[in-house]
Amino acid sequence: MRGISVYLGDDSFQGLAPYIEKVSKLGFTSIFTSLHIPEDDPLLYKERLQQLGRWAIQFDMELMADIAPRSLAHLGFGWDNAEGLLEWGVTGLRIDYGVDDNVIAELSHKMKIALNASTLTKDGLAALIRAGLQRDAVEMWHNFYPRPETGLDPVEFVKTNLWLKSEGLTVMAFIPGDGVLRGPLHSGLPTLEEHRNVSPFNAYLHLKADGAVDKILVGDITLSDESLNKFAVFHQGTIPLRAEPLVEIGTLDVQTNRWDAARDCIRSMESRQYGLIGTHLLEPNNTIARNKGSITVDNERYGRYRGELQITKRDLPEDDKVNVIGKIIEKDLALLMYIKGGVKFKIDWI
Repeated sequence: MRGISVYLGDDSFQGLAPYIEKVSKLGFTSIFTSLHIPEDDPLLYKERLQQLGRWAIQFDMELMADIAPRSLAHLGFGWDNAEGLLEWGVTGLRIDYGVDDNVIAELSHKMKIALNASTLTKDGLAALIRAGLQRDAVEMWHNFYPRPETGLDPVEFVKTNLWLKSEGLTVMAFIPGDGVLRGPLHSGLPTLEEHRNVSPFNAYLHLKADGAVDKILVGDITLSDESLNKFAVFHQGTIPLRAEPLVEIGTLDVQTNRWDAARDCIRSMESRQYGLIGTHLLEPNNTIARNKGSITVDNERYGRYRGELQITKRDLPEDDKVNVIGKIIEKDLALLMYIKGGVKFKIDWI
């Protein structure tokens, strides 16, 4: 599952409906919002939460809200009747420090509950279970970290997630956005520090493949059009790659890496079978060194391999049987590791 974040006090709020609708069509099914409500403006937050709840229902998305007891009171609720927020379109509450185990356990029988993934201990979980926690209603959510250099270490992050998942709990983490960034630092809102200056799509694929998480939400306010386009392609089951052509070549169709994935390169299943390259590239030409990300075609000197399209996953030497026709751009090289056997990819020339 993937999702977005919406901040009720931000000036962007009123114009977010088209954005929410757009991402909902790209497979984003979750919204996170924060209800740490300033005392001087509780009515605004109440109105906007109700509006956000209507959008969540309209676009068939869950709505999880981070809330503190004082903010709950501003909305006219307490822990004993917090489930009344369900009528506003709120799906569940993220609860952090200072709430009694019995309260959390009771709430878990009424609505979805998210707890802090980084601070829950084995003893803490055992205590919640003794209090009657409805485990299948509980998710474990990591924080995002606005200040550079404070995001989590990936090794400990995965270790924690594997333990949580072994306990039957769902795990969520944040990736940064690259559109409208949330202030005051505007330095991205990732869970992992290594994602702070990484594109959202790259960060998403990393968490999906190696993060041991079940849900991934964008912490910042929006994604750029470029990132939305990547997620649109990915929603169709394909990883998009941008490349610079080195020879004259037309548009390439969607390709599929062979199921018996090679160590050194991504091999198109379709290229030889369907002659996607045609015949004009099969004479030896531009047989230069194949640095990582080189897009190559086996020329006529390779016999039955002629016409096979590959992308190199590591630096390889020049070969007079292999033409280099293009190069994946630097920003997209990290995506190559996620094109496993049977994964589709699309090369767009820029």
